[in-house]
Amino acid sequence: MARIKVGEKFGNFMLKNQQDLGINTEGFEDKKILLSFHPMAWTSVCAKQMQSLEDYYEVFEELNTVPLGISIDTAPSKKAWAESLGIEELDLLADFWPHGAIASKLGIFIEKFGFSERANIILDEQRKAIFVKVYPMKELPDVKELVAFLKKG
Repeated sequence: MARIKVGEKFGNFMLKNQQDLGINTEGFEDKKILLSFHPMAWTSVCAKQMQSLEDYYEVFEELNTVPLGISIDTAPSKKAWAESLGIEELDLLADFWPHGAIASKLGIFIEKFGFSERANIILDEQRKAIFVKVYPMKELPDVKELVAFLKKG
């Protein structure tokens, strides 16, 4: 499937978070959503990526944006990982089953590896992509770039 492009509509979805609660993006109807995909929990770059979102959680709230960390890991694995990283605010979503379904629909699932690319996708209030960036696997996305983009409007 082709990677989502800026201007394309994605729609809402539901995944379980680290507390095994269903997080439905319909509940964020008047907010933007940052989908921050990381290949797998328990890896150093992925940990720093999610910690940066946690560190900037209140900034994202002020910018009317809900940040969500997403990978193919299970909800129990996400729970243990969140606890080990001290993540308390950020929802870490499990795109586990069907395996990588949301990443696949966005065109960022790497079939031969069984996980997603490292990517940040921002959806506006109508669930249209307004920011799409894929990063090299070992590169830590710059959270300040996301904040600057959202502040622009």
